[in-house]
Amino acid sequence: MSLPSPAISVIIVSWNNEKYLLTCLEHLSAQTFRDFEVLIVDNNDSEDAKSDNLVKVVSAFPVRVERLGENLGFSIANNIGVRLARGKWIALLNADAFPEPDWLEQLMHGAETNSQFSFFTSRQIQANDPELLDGAGDAYHVSGLAWRLGYNQSVKEHGLQQKEVFSACAAAAMYRKDDFLKVDGFDEDYFSYFEDVDLSFRLRLIGGRCLYIPQAVVHHVGSASTGKASDFSFYHGHRNLVWTFFKDMPGLLFWMYLPLHMVMNIYLSFAFLLRENRNVVLKSKLAAFRSLPAILRKRKQVQKMRIVGNRDIYRVMIKEIFAPHYASRARTKKD
Repeated sequence: MSLPSPAISVIIVSWNNEKYLLTCLEHLSAQTFRDFEVLIVDNNDSEDAKSDNLVKVVSAFPVRVERLGENLGFSIANNIGVRLARGKWIALLNADAFPEPDWLEQLMHGAETNSQFSFFTSRQIQANDPELLDGAGDAYHVSGLAWRLGYNQSVKEHGLQQKEVFSACAAAAMYRKDDFLKVDGFDEDYFSYFEDVDLSFRLRLIGGRCLYIPQAVVHHVGSASTGKASDFSFYHGHRNLVWTFFKDMPGLLFWMYLPLHMVMNIYLSFAFLLRENRNVVLKSKLAAFRSLPAILRKRKQVQKMRIVGNRDIYRVMIKEIFAPHYASRARTKKD
């Protein structure tokens, strides 16, 4: 006899983050909403002691563990987790994101009272500086850049009003499972970084909308596995933003903003020439454009699924030409 399916499946990808996982699970154990399961997808090498440590960490909690035996990346690991999940809703949670007790309750309340939305993003507070926001959903600019809304803003000054945002941040987000599978989940070629923006874009193309729920709070360490501003994050982030624009930007908007996208990439390549990681950014751009034939083939499949008009996508994008500059200044004023 099979167990009844839970309302929510919480999926956590584990790789090099065992020191945070115990705290994350303790916070999940304190949730006021109880109709959920926890599935941990272990990306550690099967021969690595970290994989054995993970088993010890989770042994005290009612969780399922799927051991992959190697690091297949955030995208593949989450896709595997979603396929194994039994819930109608999928809550993705980073191991270094510690949810407040009513996190799941607030997400479910948001889903039940806002049926026009199909995925939801949380208010992320910086775990090491709880007076500052870590993010309030993701913005997407017409140039192809994306950033976390509210980053480094005061928690007290940032509003508590629910609002539509372009993209969920997958560090703490909830998706309708059927929609996640309909668009084939995360693009597994991305490995990690920008994969949640790409997923949100494709969900929007099939009519999905994202709601920011500030009452659903997590405290997020951030970059716990790869380190802040690592070469790894720069490479994948800068490569994947090109892929996302070429793959997802619909019809008229693609041709309208392609020149701006190209100028932005040229500018970024030159802007990083004086930095230590200049070669990483240049390599990422070269890798992105070399793979465009494959990305354009993917584009055909993505655009075939589109049921919304250009106006529906344009409505939720950031258009102000210098907005990425202001967002960048906000990100760097504290780091």
